[in-house]
Amino acid sequence: MNHNAVCVELQNLSESYDFRSVAQASNGSVLYASGGTRILASVCVQSKKVVEGDFIPLSVQYIQKAYACGKFPSGFIKREGKPNDFEILTSRLIDRSLRPLFPKGFAYVTHIVVMVLSYDGKSDLALGALHAAASALYVSNIGIKGMPKMCVSAVRLGFVDETFIINPTKEQRAQSTLDLFVSGKDDELLMIEMNTDNHTSVLTESVVMEALEIAKERIKKDCACFKEAFTPFIKPSLELVLQEQDSKALEFLQNSCAQLVKNAITQASKSERADFFDEIIAYLVAQGYEEEDAKYSLSVYKKSLMREMVLQDRMRADGRKLDEVRPISIVMNPLPYAHGSALFTRGQTQALVICTIGGDNDAQSIEPLGEAVKKDKFLFHYNFPSFSVGEADMIGSVGRRELGHGNLARKALRSSLKDSQSSIRLVSEILESNGSSSMASVCGGSLALQACGVQMHTLIAGVAMGLVTQGEQYAILTDITGLEDHDGDMDFKVAGNEEGISALQMDIKLGGISSEILHDALMQAKKARAHILHLMREALQGVEPNYDVLPKATTFPVSVHKMVDIIGQGGKTIKGIIERFNVSIDLDREQGNVHIHANTKEDLQGAKQYILDLVRDVDFAKYHSGMQFSGKIKKVMDFGAFVELPHGGDGLLHISKYTSDKSKKMSEILGQRQEIQCEIVSVNGQKVELRAIDL
Repeated sequence: MNHNAVCVELQNLSESYDFRSVAQASNGSVLYASGGTRILASVCVQSKKVVEGDFIPLSVQYIQKAYACGKFPSGFIKREGKPNDFEILTSRLIDRSLRPLFPKGFAYVTHIVVMVLSYDGKSDLALGALHAAASALYVSNIGIKGMPKMCVSAVRLGFVDETFIINPTKEQRAQSTLDLFVSGKDDELLMIEMNTDNHTSVLTESVVMEALEIAKERIKKDCACFKEAFTPFIKPSLELVLQEQDSKALEFLQNSCAQLVKNAITQASKSERADFFDEIIAYLVAQGYEEEDAKYSLSVYKKSLMREMVLQDRMRADGRKLDEVRPISIVMNPLPYAHGSALFTRGQTQALVICTIGGDNDAQSIEPLGEAVKKDKFLFHYNFPSFSVGEADMIGSVGRRELGHGNLARKALRSSLKDSQSSIRLVSEILESNGSSSMASVCGGSLALQACGVQMHTLIAGVAMGLVTQGEQYAILTDITGLEDHDGDMDFKVAGNEEGISALQMDIKLGGISSEILHDALMQAKKARAHILHLMREALQGVEPNYDVLPKATTFPVSVHKMVDIIGQGGKTIKGIIERFNVSIDLDREQGNVHIHANTKEDLQGAKQYILDLVRDVDFAKYHSGMQFSGKIKKVMDFGAFVELPHGGDGLLHISKYTSDKSKKMSEILGQRQEIQCEIVSVNGQKVELRAIDL
């Protein structure tokens, strides 16, 4: 037992925190323990150096060590390297929960590192990682002069048999129809991530609100518990000072340029608005103001003006009402040779979403820490090229934001899919972005699935909600633009159908959010989804899947003991079938099912018939050298032809019997023939070699 650790008992969760034994060179650290799981979190700050720019210089790294579960790192290089998706998403989860604690003007580079050192295979790693990072920050000496320390907690909720479960076990999570992760400080919520599981398409707003209220009460109690337990371990504060940027040009803007700025922010086009802002900055510089001061002052003034228009005039920068969705246009199957595609445009946000159908071998292999390799058959990849926002940059590797948006869209759509043997990949190419591109990807993704003929429980639409507050006054904005996202107080993404919600994600810029605002935002989002879904259904009228392009698939049973005949020695037989018919084959050896995917109907039927003939009880003793017969040509390959034998099975008529010219193909020799007179040359087990006697 660690005598330096302080133990905390939460609902369905026992934790211990050791703040004094490890990583003492950092500004704050903790060794977190829950069951057999150990997580090290450390916080470091550059207290003697500030950075310029209107952002919080905070970065978070969550790292899983393979030795934590007694394994070597997978892959050729046996050392941890590029983070996997779960590590990146958990890093974002921690960042989004802790970033609101840092006030505007905090300009000290801060880095939080969370490392999983031991994993028992049961603990909730995301929850433990956030608690570890938040506690290390709380006891650190990173203090802001005149501001109290704030404690952050998180809770995960499941929903099993119509009952909410706080901090469910791994087994309970597998049975749950809800996965809700909420973080907050005291009685204020900071971050929400929710999705439905186990093919429950949606949860109603009332159920979601009930879950959030339970989470809110639990977080309030946990924060009080943490404060009492952790306060004695807080290090003497550095009392860092917030950086204040002087806005010398602000008064001049208010007195002389108010109408110019208002004209700029009301421009419908994002590029035109940027041009207007550039002209205003140039005008301020001509008046003798420094360029940096002009930029900063303009950003401050345009933000206050935008918020004033919303709160006082109840009108938005682009002229829309608070609950109005931008104009939507939809083009179905714009890509003729893709399996399915949809071009979804909402205002100046445009997503081209493409769906590809594959077999079991196309599924993504993933290896969660402490678990065996799994197959993920539903993938969603989100790409955000620089040209989508008018920037002249090279397209690089996928960033954290792209991965996070793709994961959100995947969660939103996953429960709407019916069970399928196929692997499905959706790719959203953002062609233009001015707010809510992830929700446009959800809409386009649902349409692209329909364009492929994928069986679905329901269509899913998504919309991003915003918030502007001042004291007790607030306004909720539907379908926010980039300007409203940047200068507003909330980014609240909600996906689902008319009946309820399949996924949501909320981030608060400053402070928390009340239950009243949360309820109003959910109901306003529901109204917006109904409008969008109506337009999506109109776009789907008359759209038929492109069956000529779509891959063909079939599933049929065979005796389990016959699977070995399909595989062959060293996999030689199944490899030969795959090469011969250009198909992919997945064998379910437990259920005795064969799944075949092919690009053409002929290849599919040929492979199926070949396998059925292969597993059929054929008496090859009936065949002998010198036996002559007329057989149907079943498949022509470059190296030869397969001919149907009279009592079942196939024989190979090899091209080497006719020519040594390797440029020749068997199709050139046989021409359009359907049958051929053959003689059996040799019989070796189930392999029959033939020669033609009528060529």
